[in-house]
Amino acid sequence: MIKYILKRILMMIPIILGITLIVALFIHVAPGDPARIKLGSEATEEEIQELRDIMGLNDPFFVKYFRFLGNAVRGDFGKSYYNNRPVMDELFQRFRYTIVIALLSVSLSIVVGIPLGIFAATHQYTLWDNAAITLALVCVSMPAFFFALLLIRFFSITLQVLPAAGVSSWKGWILPTVSLALGFTATITRQMRSNMLEVIRQDYITTARAKGLSVFRVRYKHALKNAIIPIIMIVGGIFGMALGGAMIAEVIYSVPGLGSFTLSGLTGRDYPIIQGSTLFMSIIFSIMMLLIDLGFAFVDPRIRSQYTRKRRKGGVT
Repeated sequence: MIKYILKRILMMIPIILGITLIVALFIHVAPGDPARIKLGSEATEEEIQELRDIMGLNDPFFVKYFRFLGNAVRGDFGKSYYNNRPVMDELFQRFRYTIVIALLSVSLSIVVGIPLGIFAATHQYTLWDNAAITLALVCVSMPAFFFALLLIRFFSITLQVLPAAGVSSWKGWILPTVSLALGFTATITRQMRSNMLEVIRQDYITTARAKGLSVFRVRYKHALKNAIIPIIMIVGGIFGMALGGAMIAEVIYSVPGLGSFTLSGLTGRDYPIIQGSTLFMSIIFSIMMLLIDLGFAFVDPRIRSQYTRKRRKGGVT
């Protein structure tokens, strides 16, 4: 099991390096000059070039890239071009809003999606099953920002029961969470239904029923235990999508998280913010995927036996 963990950790390194390299390449070829934006249109060319030298923008690409990596290893993502504040401090200050929205939306989608998928599978081809699948397809097909606008229109403007922006109270978290959770709930529901249908048709489920076990025990002790294993991997991908979707929701609902912070860096060509936030989110996502892989290995005996068998063979040899 330790070998499995080390393997997953080592796989994170080239992935994160590749992401940072791609972002650096896009920044290098993207139009726009941070020095010119900062000084304004009235600045002379000499002043702009002087500021570019101070910012290090005139250095070769790989010099800038490896300088950023070297500083990032020490926990220094640089300072913003415009407010001169450390990017790392801003990231930690704003990350709590993003992680709360992501965790709430994923938790809500799990709590609703898994029971709904089980219900649809155990009532296959009924009206309830068709309604659940139709609703899931509608939710999957529509992007989160569209749901966010619909929720604002209905709950904030028409009913006026929830705030349209800000998270000054607990009510402010409801709309961002629900707007993200709808699509994720649909994904989990469809996958859970498919897994459950496949499992309940297995021979061991037929045997359990023949032994006279109750329907509840057959479904939730025997079938669910195996049907839920693939959901663990889906939850990992959904959490990564939730981090990205949370940024969009933050902009729509005016939440001071990483979304608005990254957007300000993109619009202002603030390269330390762009590179720092991308690297930060890549690390967080890689860590979450590592935890999901470990959870998957914990509940799936095939993975444990694979590495145990290799260790035993090595010992015998």
